[in-house]
Amino acid sequence: MEHAQRTPALRARRAPRPPLSLLSTEALRAAGEYVSHRLASQADHPKGDGHPVIIFPGLASDGHAVAPLRSHCLRLGYAAMDWGRGWNTGPRGDVDAWLESLAGDVRALLDGFDEPPTLIGWSLGGIYARELAKLDGMDVRQVITIGTPFNGTPAQTHAGWVYRVLSGKPARLSRSLRQRLATPPGVPTTSIYSRSDGVVAWQACRHDRPARHVEDVAVQGSHLGMGWNPQVLKVVADRLAQRPGHWRPFKGLAS
Repeated sequence: MEHAQRTPALRARRAPRPPLSLLSTEALRAAGEYVSHRLASQADHPKGDGHPVIIFPGLASDGHAVAPLRSHCLRLGYAAMDWGRGWNTGPRGDVDAWLESLAGDVRALLDGFDEPPTLIGWSLGGIYARELAKLDGMDVRQVITIGTPFNGTPAQTHAGWVYRVLSGKPARLSRSLRQRLATPPGVPTTSIYSRSDGVVAWQACRHDRPARHVEDVAVQGSHLGMGWNPQVLKVVADRLAQRPGHWRPFKGLAS
């Protein structure tokens, strides 16, 4: 009876880390997904309208890790670029001040563009994309996150030790910060997640309640290979092609 009465948010917070059996096969599965990406046809992916796309890498990765995703967006016809900060070692100091600094860098990247950008974030990079879209003065077209655990705790990921090594302190989230991160931006937002993610709990990558402009899209694949996973790239292409003011939920992947 207690389980039946749990809210979606409570179920998400109590979801365990992915099993070690999934984590141990991450690298091998990611390599297989890269081969599939190289062999897959993208002829059915809709062409882009040239609007800017900024891609934020995950924890302990940089522009090289998101290069396949960026190249995919460029081939479709978008002005795609990575965040320009090199390695993602996590926020430093006051979170809000750090985000404002990052917002300044993003505005500099967008200098000369008339259209608002789509922000795409992989894993921790998705947290940045979501939070930037919430800032006053940030005009964002839409947000797409890939394997981003915005609705959970550090206990639901195997990446906590990486953050501790890079920052010198454990990853902790207050209750108020957890609630803030779980709240979607006020722009069209798509969370792409995989139930076979071996790094973060897939439940933490889903929203508590459906909303008019918010969706969760499931794919099959690893966490480390999401940046070139053919299903992820197909979803990204579809979402990028939607015209402003005409957003509709993703129709689903062909089996």
